[in-house]
Amino acid sequence: MPGFTLESAHGGRVAGLDEAGRGPLAGPVLAAAVVFRRRPPRALAALIDDSKKLNAAKREAAFAALIAASRAGLLDYAVAAASVAEIGRINILRASQLAMARALARLAEPPDLALVDGNQPPALPCAVRCVVGGDAQCLSIAAASILAKVTRDRAMARLDARWPGYGFASHQGYATEQHRTALARLGPTPHHRRGFAPVDQASLFALLGD
Repeated sequence: MPGFTLESAHGGRVAGLDEAGRGPLAGPVLAAAVVFRRRPPRALAALIDDSKKLNAAKREAAFAALIAASRAGLLDYAVAAASVAEIGRINILRASQLAMARALARLAEPPDLALVDGNQPPALPCAVRCVVGGDAQCLSIAAASILAKVTRDRAMARLDARWPGYGFASHQGYATEQHRTALARLGPTPHHRRGFAPVDQASLFALLGD
């Protein structure tokens, strides 16, 4: 389970940053920044883990608890995105880092240190420490992973209502067999990521079919 050691060791305002949606074939990439104003109570900490280790119900419960904690003044958070167009223009890694920078900029107060999941430091206006596997080690990063993941999943569910047939609500744009089959049958939407091989292949097939 993630802990609060790195945050406590630094002192001051420490933000955890993580992203959701680097791997999908469709939809934006989301990032969140979380600053705990003090050590989170055990009941809240027990709900927080790497979002990939939580099922949908547990993620939703943790998300709700984090929002409630924010309203109670226990933490600050912000969520931001980089669009499909930006992913196509600058690549998914840089778009993920852009989303992180935007999330950090939306915090009410700037942090002294950003703990970033992974090994690629984004350009941020504060000190940065990369933590490989950070969403399994740091409560602030894990909390950010949950906020980013749930926010993105909800966005993809809304997209599913606008573009039926692709199954966005069930696979969130990832390259599942269902998604690949729908992509081959229906062709890409404006929300699919150009430059990703299955999307480009589907675009080519659609063009040849015309």
